[in-house]
Amino acid sequence: MSEQSSTDPVELASDLTIAWLSNPNNRATMDDVSTFLRKMHADVIELSGGVASAEVASEEPASEEFTPAVSVRKSLASKDHIISLIDGKPYRTLRRHLSTHGLTPEEYRARYNLKADYPMVAPTYSEQRRAMAHKIGLGAKGRAARNAPAEAPAPKPARKPRAKAAPTA
Repeated sequence: MSEQSSTDPVELASDLTIAWLSNPNNRATMDDVSTFLRKMHADVIELSGGVASAEVASEEPASEEFTPAVSVRKSLASKDHIISLIDGKPYRTLRRHLSTHGLTPEEYRARYNLKADYPMVAPTYSEQRRAMAHKIGLGAKGRAARNAPAEAPAPKPARKPRAKAAPTA
């Protein structure tokens, strides 16, 4: 018992974090790991009788501010790709990249204070997809309906009367 109480809270928190990460059912990003480690350290100190909740509360707002890898203007400088504000790499579409970081486009825009119309797809890639869709005829039914003048439906042809059956003798 005295051996367990003499362990360092940092060491104990790191052991708990390693055990949590070794579980194959947990998927965590780098931000999750550092947050989890801080929380475990604070909980270990709190359980051992110390007060660490005030320290953790003061550290959390600092981790909420994300600095972009590039400026917003530079991220949209090319028509061929959009540069991610997370890692500074170019992508034709950001949606899959954001999902690997556990973000939705709305969360990404909120994280970096971007406008609601900040694009998630590069303009040239969007134009290529649009041209391909027109080429294979997607949306043609809707365009034809909008362009065709409104006509009255044709009247149904009159039905012939049934032939009477001949009497059987």
